[in-house]
Amino acid sequence: MSFSVLDVVSFTCFIVCWVGYASFARRKAKTTNCIARCLHQHRIHWMNELMTREVRVGEAALLANLERNITFFASTTMLVLAGVLTLFAQVPRLEAVIASIPYTALPNDAMIQLKLSVLSFIFVMAFFQFTWSMRQYGFLNVMVGAAPIDIDGSNQNLKKYAKHMAVLQDRAAHSYNYGLRAYYFSMAVLCWFFHPVLFICASLFVVYTLYRREFKSKAVAAITAGMQVLDEERARSNKQK
Repeated sequence: MSFSVLDVVSFTCFIVCWVGYASFARRKAKTTNCIARCLHQHRIHWMNELMTREVRVGEAALLANLERNITFFASTTMLVLAGVLTLFAQVPRLEAVIASIPYTALPNDAMIQLKLSVLSFIFVMAFFQFTWSMRQYGFLNVMVGAAPIDIDGSNQNLKKYAKHMAVLQDRAAHSYNYGLRAYYFSMAVLCWFFHPVLFICASLFVVYTLYRREFKSKAVAAITAGMQVLDEERARSNKQK
């Protein structure tokens, strides 16, 4: 297998971008308002409100909708993985197609197989994350079904139970997010088939896109504002009680 120095550098850059961004986002979310941090607070509010409702059909529908989205990605991941594995039998043809594209790096069978292996590994990881997210939402449904009713929301013990449900939902959402990130970074790996420099640029672009969407987007601003409104409303409600 013939590795060029540029291939090694580009793949190292890809790993650093993925692992580095995951670590950065996890640490920054503890101190900065972002999608993960603000949605966690929304989930706590949601579970606290759930405890006060006798009829929880709405919550069941919302959780089912979340699970449906994850199920779609899990099944799609299996189809994509099957397609990638099928390409192992078409390596010579794939090499000829890539070689016919202007400005691409000269391909060879061994490198194409390696790149396909990286893609396969990414989608296997994504499948594990999506299925684990599905299981955690299943656990959450059990906890919701077992949750007693606290009409006035004054039971401190049940508030702790609501927070535990929010934490479980948060973990399920994190697994879903990790699976989506795998899809984002798989797009960068596709660029590796054409040229290592394009692979580096794509890896950096994916990190930039994720950062903008998770920390600087208009969606983050709206979710943050909503979180502050709910915090103020809950503080006012507790003061009245």
